[in-house]
Amino acid sequence: MGKVYVDLTHPFGAEIPRWPYFDKPEIDNTHTMAKGGVLTQKITCTMHTGTHCDAPRHVMEYEFDGRRARYTHEMPVDAYTGKAVVLKFDLEPWALITDKELDEACKNAGVDPDSLKGKVLCLNTGMHRLFDDSKAYYHYSIGTGVEAGRWFVKHGLKCVAMDSQALDHPLHTAMGNNGMTRMNLLGATGEPITEEYKKLFGEEAYAKFDKFEYIRIFGQEKYNEMYGDLENIGIWGTWEPCHKQMLGHGIVGVENLGGDLDKIPAGTEFDFFCFPLRWYMGDGSMARCVALIDEDKLDKSVADRVYKYGGTGFESEDHSGLEYMQKLFARKK
Repeated sequence: MGKVYVDLTHPFGAEIPRWPYFDKPEIDNTHTMAKGGVLTQKITCTMHTGTHCDAPRHVMEYEFDGRRARYTHEMPVDAYTGKAVVLKFDLEPWALITDKELDEACKNAGVDPDSLKGKVLCLNTGMHRLFDDSKAYYHYSIGTGVEAGRWFVKHGLKCVAMDSQALDHPLHTAMGNNGMTRMNLLGATGEPITEEYKKLFGEEAYAKFDKFEYIRIFGQEKYNEMYGDLENIGIWGTWEPCHKQMLGHGIVGVENLGGDLDKIPAGTEFDFFCFPLRWYMGDGSMARCVALIDEDKLDKSVADRVYKYGGTGFESEDHSGLEYMQKLFARKK
């Protein structure tokens, strides 16, 4: 058998699910077939919509080597492209992926972490199956943090592509108590998601996501040990630390990986193609992510992905966001 292409991109459209404070894409026609025999469309939207790339300038002023953080056009043309491996995770809802979970996923896939140097790493947490305008996908996503970011740096990754709402756990973002907006969104229970997390996982576990709580509980010295390298370059430590560890060391990221990701078994090597727009002074870009892989290495038991988002509810009964949240709130701290 030969090689085949596998689409790893969520379809884009006006009703695509989007991050909580992003604008809705506006799609209009400049010309139509009926009027002029030509179809020409225009799109207005945030470039971090759907499956997309992040450049260093998206989240920081300076990289760790002291240079001004690079824009999209300053990254190498193959920054997001190369030999790739998928790691799969079987974690409880809202879990934080640390170096321990990454080491375990490598062990389960038969992957030597040191063999990942210079490669693209695709994380399959299962969140891509819940891609929808929902609390399940955005508020309660599985995600990474500072330890995962350092793990990616330690093992010399080229790019990390995640199937979740962002490169960081949602409580490390402005959905929680970080960032200038600091939305601290209301969760399914009517309480802020920060309070929900404390009740489910405890105050000490929550403190990893909140600079001031971490200092209050563990002290300034412990905070400096955990987040000091970020603070030293003028960065709020608990605000998207995985983004900043990665991008600040030249490891670019892809968010909202999707499509037929489940067809690629963990540990299988393949060619990953992803190209952002050559956007001068861009902070990121929507992109098409595709795998080129030996056909006989695909998991043939996985059916082609069918999308039903955009007003039609969850993808299927098997991938219910409601079931995911019920499992989360059934957890006892």
